Amino acid sequence: MTSPSSTPAEAVAATPVSLDEGLSGATRVYYIVGDPIAQVRSPKGVTAAMREAGRDALVVPAHVAPADLAAFFAGVACMRNVDGVIITVPHKFSATEFCASLSEQAAFLGAVNTLRRTPDGGWHGDMFDGAGFVAALADEGCDLRGKHALLVGAGGAGSAIAQALVNAGVGSLDVWDNDSVRAGSLVERLATLGRGAVRVAASEVAAESFDVVVNASPMGMRPDDPLPIDVSRLPASAFVGDVVTKPPLTPFIAAARARGCKTVTGTQMFTRVCDRMVEFLLDSQA
Repeated sequence: MTSPSSTPAEAVAATPVSLDEGLSGATRVYYIVGDPIAQVRSPKGVTAAMREAGRDALVVPAHVAPADLAAFFAGVACMRNVDGVIITVPHKFSATEFCASLSEQAAFLGAVNTLRRTPDGGWHGDMFDGAGFVAALADEGCDLRGKHALLVGAGGAGSAIAQALVNAGVGSLDVWDNDSVRAGSLVERLATLGRGAVRVAASEVAAESFDVVVNASPMGMRPDDPLPIDVSRLPASAFVGDVVTKPPLTPFIAAARARGCKTVTGTQMFTRVCDRMVEFLLDSQA
């Protein structure tokens, strides 16, 4: 079983942030933007990690609706103490429009989760959800090579995780999303990598057929959400992951653990994503 406090990175993410220490007019500001925003852990976790690295910084949550995203970026463009923006649902695809440049991975996915200010005042975007999730799986001893994987959710985080699973050497990847066009588009892009079999999952998912099952959808954030798949058919040997961070222990993860499965929670994923975001953001020059 996994422990949400088993690594140094997770300890940093859980460290209380004291605003009495170093907060001044010289503090560098980073926003995290989403709709909704109350569920995110990044403000405290990333602020703590950046201060641990010696950066006088503060991450501020911003609840921005999709229709207002352009206005948000227009506003922060002139704020010279804003060095970066963290992107969460539902903006991971649309935020690419505001980037002057993208990493190779972000360009492939058409999605970003972190933007840093460039010396000329523009934004450079990258995506770390996939690498962070695969790192969290590795922490729990999951060797993805040759495994049969199922991914539920083909949004921004799901797309990144799908690419990371394929690059990590899964033997096959089935992708399911309630938007079949979005799932098909992701599968087509992943197929161009030429690594393993990638396909749209059947409407009736045979859970017993998979070694790794990942929920990259919002299912589990609300108490009345259904489980992403029929957990009663999961083999105990399967690895099960979830991107949802609130609640920290989702019904999906709890049910998988009851089956004897090894698991990776959204909290564990967040700590590994946080590592990469902080490294990326610390490269920004104000």
